[in-house]
Amino acid sequence: MALKVLYIHLIGAFGGSSRSLFEAVRALPAGEIDAYFVTQRGSVTKFFKQVGVDVIESPGLTQFDNTRYSFYRGVRWLVMLRELLYLPATVLVLWRARKRWGHMDLIHLNEFTGLIPMLIAQSFFNAPVVVHARSVARTEPMSLRTRWVNGILKKKVAAVVAIDENVRASLPATLAVDVIHNGFTPVVEHSRDESFHAKLQLLRPTSYKVGFVGNLLRVKGLYDLVEAARIVRRAGLDVEFIIVGENARKLNGLRGGLLKFLGLAQDVRSDLERLIVEYGLADSFHLMGFTTDIQRVYQSLDMLCFPSHYDAPGRPIFEAAFSGIPSVVAVRDPRSDTLIDGETGLAVPPQNPEALAEAIIYFASNPEKSRAFGNAARIMAHQNFDVKSNSANLLAVYRRCTGS
Repeated sequence: MALKVLYIHLIGAFGGSSRSLFEAVRALPAGEIDAYFVTQRGSVTKFFKQVGVDVIESPGLTQFDNTRYSFYRGVRWLVMLRELLYLPATVLVLWRARKRWGHMDLIHLNEFTGLIPMLIAQSFFNAPVVVHARSVARTEPMSLRTRWVNGILKKKVAAVVAIDENVRASLPATLAVDVIHNGFTPVVEHSRDESFHAKLQLLRPTSYKVGFVGNLLRVKGLYDLVEAARIVRRAGLDVEFIIVGENARKLNGLRGGLLKFLGLAQDVRSDLERLIVEYGLADSFHLMGFTTDIQRVYQSLDMLCFPSHYDAPGRPIFEAAFSGIPSVVAVRDPRSDTLIDGETGLAVPPQNPEALAEAIIYFASNPEKSRAFGNAARIMAHQNFDVKSNSANLLAVYRRCTGS
């Protein structure tokens, strides 16, 4: 009999964490689980409906963010007001899930910032919990917040799954953690995104093409990337930057204006459009928008840039690697399961546009090195990020937690 699994996903915009969950569930052997999703309302819903029995949306789900980059301090404490406002909706959507779907064999939380909805779901369903740790955790041992999060993970959770060794290293050494990498299916979609394809055709055939894939957020290092593009332009190299993604949320009306004023949300696309004009980069820095045909994107690149402030590797690194594309990654301590510095890509310090530009210039000036790094990255991708193998490992965790 198939396991009934409740998946709790916290972000409405389709991005790295939702794509990873979508890929993992899609690759599970047929008949092993029945997937049910509770998620924040947004573009993720249409993807989860493809792999799930049912999906229930909520206007928001309460989070408690104790990740290394975005833990609460200063004006960020105001974010807690939003989380408190989401609490009634969180309780309601999980109560609706219990009434509609009945019992669950297992609860899978798709990021450890969702411990509050996890605890609520646990009280409603009385089922074991698997928590996915996707972000690097804050590690200050004397912090009451860190101690609370770690205590929940130790006492209330049947299994913790970290997506790579960087994330695992940020969790307590005494905590039992399964490291299961994300997976990717490098398949070109049957129906081509004609609008996006038309934009690709406007690129210069002879240019060295640097890509970025992801939601447009300040934390993704996009302002660093446009500064690096300015430096590369001064070096006189024929390099084009292809930015694939859109703002993570719409910031219209009074609410959007207030969030921008407080620095709690950004209209990154508008900022980039302004900087592109100001720096004279209109012919080389291209905001391409969103597409689901991500494999065609990687096939059009020479190199991927991941300049995130999270100080950790991201999903686009290994997605690109399946196409033999090397990466420049903003990470201080790369681990060999995701990036071998000087072999599969180059590591640079986060929030350092000069170092970022230097790495791009190195690859653009040495295309043979770029190809060699890409070939090594492809080998690593097939070793560590095969979606069927990693989904099988996740299923083994499910079986262990449920005793099935």
